[in-house]
Amino acid sequence: TLAALVDLGQKILIVGCDPKADSTRLILNAKAQDTVLHLAATEGSVEDLELEDVLKVGYRGIKCVESGGPEPGVGCAGRGVITSINFLEENGAYND
Repeated sequence: TLAALVDLGQKILIVGCDPKADSTRLILNAKAQDTVLHLAATEGSVEDLELEDVLKVGYRGIKCVESGGPEPGVGCAGRGVITSINFLEENGAYND
């Protein structure tokens, strides 16, 4: 499990890809968190977001992000994942 990897000294970042945005729910001990795409739409674009807006830290320091996606039947779900991964890379989420 992820907690076991943390015990071994590994750093973990989960990028949730579920349309319900609940992939990280148990690690965060919370309801589904806001997604990168939802926050980008609210703020205007993904360029208007900060890493702290989308990245939450949960159990044992595991970092969590939910990518989100378009409404069902409206577009490609992969777009949300690609947008999120690019955003995280550009903002240094993988450097730590």
